[in-house]
Amino acid sequence: MPGRDELPETLKRSPKKAQDTFVKTHDSAVDQYGEGERAHRTAFSAVKHSFEKVGDHWEAKEKKGPSDAKAAGGRDTKAKTAEGVDANASKEHLLGLARRLDIAGRSTMTKPELVEAIRKANARESRRARG
Repeated sequence: MPGRDELPETLKRSPKKAQDTFVKTHDSAVDQYGEGERAHRTAFSAVKHSFEKVGDHWEAKEKKGPSDAKAAGGRDTKAKTAEGVDANASKEHLLGLARRLDIAGRSTMTKPELVEAIRKANARESRRARG
């Protein structure tokens, strides 16, 4: 079971509430499913319900709920995940995130293009923060 020092790096740079959500859900999932990938995925799903990934950390969402079609459809859905980007947020919100992440060409992007650009920028920032 992860302690604070064993949290994923992006959560170590995130608010205490996001960390608490992950730890509590992970511990419960380990009790139900056993240690491993499923417990880890379950904990991240809980985090994504209330937080969105911005760069190399997680921030509270304006509105709680599923962040993408995968989260809304459940475990067996074939939908793709947005990897922490709140794909259900408004285009204006996504444009604001794209501005914060300095994504070029954001003003002409569609909502799905913004989600993908933010996802890539988040991955880039996480890699940069790791090393």
